[in-house]
Amino acid sequence: MKIEKLNRMKIEKLKAVLDHLKNLFVGKDDVIDLLGVALVARENAFLLGPPGTAKSAIIKQLSNCIEGGNNFEYLLTRFTEPSEIFGPFDIRKLKEGSLVTNVEGMMPEASMVFLDEIFNANSALLNSLLMALNEKVFRRGKEILKLPALMFVGASNLLPEDEALDALLDRFLVRIKCDYVDTDLLDQVLLAGWSLESEERTAPPTITPAEIKELQNGRRQVNLEPIRKAYVNLVHSLRNTGINVSDRRAVKFQNLIAASAIICGRKEAILSDLWILKYIWDNEEQIELLAGLVDNVIEADVSTESHPQARFNKNPNAEELMKEVNLLKGKWSSGTLSFEEKNVVKDKLRYVQTRSRWITNVKQKDHLEAEINQLWKAMLETV
Repeated sequence: MKIEKLNRMKIEKLKAVLDHLKNLFVGKDDVIDLLGVALVARENAFLLGPPGTAKSAIIKQLSNCIEGGNNFEYLLTRFTEPSEIFGPFDIRKLKEGSLVTNVEGMMPEASMVFLDEIFNANSALLNSLLMALNEKVFRRGKEILKLPALMFVGASNLLPEDEALDALLDRFLVRIKCDYVDTDLLDQVLLAGWSLESEERTAPPTITPAEIKELQNGRRQVNLEPIRKAYVNLVHSLRNTGINVSDRRAVKFQNLIAASAIICGRKEAILSDLWILKYIWDNEEQIELLAGLVDNVIEADVSTESHPQARFNKNPNAEELMKEVNLLKGKWSSGTLSFEEKNVVKDKLRYVQTRSRWITNVKQKDHLEAEINQLWKAMLETV
């Protein structure tokens, strides 16, 4: 089922913006496509990566392409106060006895919000931030403001170690790993970077906040019935392998699936739209595991209308898979696992084994498979 002509024009405008960003940021197609899906889904995105991986630059250029929208960008520190984000009290109103926030130029007016080093948020800021991210509202005393933000993007060099910040990470539905670009692409990166800093660039393609909101509203008209059973089965598989998928998150993931369909010009979801579930990890160890689980499901889809990222299976990282095998080996050898926990370890090992078959380096592949077979042997010996 195709999307009507008027909305197709808006989709083409959004695609033009995403293509423009891909030309500026070589080797970042996956990051940019994921931001596009999160934007249409009106879900928050989190960028994880070391300094110098273009996290803030991509968001800045995306914000520049949203015509007529107010943008808010802030680097959080341990000492950032709520007034720096949401605005100070209006002194004139305060003299009259009213507690009113002056939000001019602050986050409550912004259509795009980027919070760098998000996990530096302190306890004074955290509650207001959690409400803003989850409910798109700001509350201070009796004052309640609806936030016009199309999307919140957070970024950090590291994942949080403090459990108190787990709720903050949970508010970002899409998690994107930003790495340095492959050395083979360095020449193109240098050319694109030089062009980016040039003052003679042509005006970028744009899309308005109103047009984005129409696409966001359109996700509710996407028919998810064709993939409902496969989606439910995949969620069960994720939970069985120890990946936390709460009921609330499972419901919200449907927005991402619908957004993938919309960007492809469809009003009906297909199996390959589940590709987006590769990016719901809680830690870096889950990235390879999720890729294996999701790819096993979506590879059955032969549609020509798939999202580009659904057709792009990245070669697995042998070192990451080896870390996962060693982690599973340590758990198994602890001797403290229950029957259910043993089954979880076995399920994870099966998926790691599936991913290992896609490694192109023969030496790494043989070594990894030998370690996996050794672990299977140890498991059989303890039965």
